Amino acid sequence: MSTVRTKRYWGTQRVARVLQVTPATVASWIDQGHLKGHRTPTGRRRVASADLAEFLRAHGMALPSELLPGRERPVVVVVEDDPGYLAALVRTIEREAPDVEVVEATTGVDGLLEIGRMSPDLVVLDYALPDLNAVQVVERLQDTSKRLTAPVMIVTGGLPASAENELRRLGVRSIVNKVDGMGVVIEAMRRALQARMVA
Repeated sequence: MSTVRTKRYWGTQRVARVLQVTPATVASWIDQGHLKGHRTPTGRRRVASADLAEFLRAHGMALPSELLPGRERPVVVVVEDDPGYLAALVRTIEREAPDVEVVEATTGVDGLLEIGRMSPDLVVLDYALPDLNAVQVVERLQDTSKRLTAPVMIVTGGLPASAENELRRLGVRSIVNKVDGMGVVIEAMRRALQARMVA
């Protein structure tokens, strides 16, 4: 994986996610001059990182992690209560994806605190935690006041079908079984980080 640097231009879908509005609203704001942007030769609207940061500051809104200065590496928050699995996963990430910064948490509440503090690029979440399950954590992350846009990837030893359906409904795209091995987990993590950068 190459080092992830601040993306220079953002599409309307991505801006809409950060601003919690529809892509059509973003397009309208650009066309009306409320949000500085430009059109590509193919007619797509783009907003420069600096202009989006300025717009967010002007409206008293939090800057997403990708717009914070000085962030040279993607940050992944790993929430896992099994100390053996957590240590093995962190070691594997450090070996296979050395450009990724890993932040660890062992409970749902600690995970939420770290996610709020770090504004990570990806959350890797165990399903069954001592205090909250993954559905409860993801529901709390979707609280619009937090403005967290990081994708969530579930790594689990197994979960009920109803929980998987609920997680999918909440927008979780990646659910990986621990028995599939560390290689599958790392590959899913890479895909999630790459998808975030091109979204």
